[in-house]
Amino acid sequence: MTKIIITGFKGRMGRALLSCAAQHPDLQIVGQIDQGDDLQTVIGQGDVVIDFSSHSATPAIAALCAAHKKAMVVGTTGHSDEGKAQIANCQSQIPIVLSSNYSTGVNTLFWLTRKAAEILGPGFDLEVVEMHHRLKRDAPSGTAKTLAEILAAVRKQQLDQVARYGRSGIVGERTAEEIGVHSVRGGDVVGDHTVIFAGVGERVELTHKASTRDTFANGALRAAQWVVKQKPGLYDMQDVLGLK
Repeated sequence: MTKIIITGFKGRMGRALLSCAAQHPDLQIVGQIDQGDDLQTVIGQGDVVIDFSSHSATPAIAALCAAHKKAMVVGTTGHSDEGKAQIANCQSQIPIVLSSNYSTGVNTLFWLTRKAAEILGPGFDLEVVEMHHRLKRDAPSGTAKTLAEILAAVRKQQLDQVARYGRSGIVGERTAEEIGVHSVRGGDVVGDHTVIFAGVGERVELTHKASTRDTFANGALRAAQWVVKQKPGLYDMQDVLGLK
């Protein structure tokens, strides 16, 4: 039995986690924390904390998990470099899964994106397009950033030097080096991501579309069961799924 504490349980993902966890007899939710609650009062009861609160709260939650030697699954996105560093600093004390997306399908997309970029080579222009519901606050999505990072890594580029976030006005011809990243917002879209490899005379598109948050919730629960058995360190969903 894996005992789980959820932070951010009142949010969309938190509610999905509670619903999905009820379908797994080998999981037990022992704590439900949201804004105004004190994680300190229940952290001793759990084996792992799944955090879907907010990026501003995650570093402090990670520090508390480290102090109590509790494993952690980080589901928040939009972290600054400083925030990521604060989370990563806890990896010497506890095992942490940090992933921009916990969907098995999206992580397959990550793997396919890397392989396609390697196979197609530098002759294809690279663009990432994502769409989410109107209430999403950060852009581009964490998943889109990960996809762009994968593309840049294959080409041995620094993403901050080649990323083009949208285009407006007379921007000139597209350079071969740039990686376009575009965000669309509207309605109740759970999450759509497309990676475009545009060549001369042909185009390859890899797309993942999520119709329910249960895909992310079940992936995060799978990560929670996996991470409690690991040594201290920083992992991602690719590790959980054995795709590395």
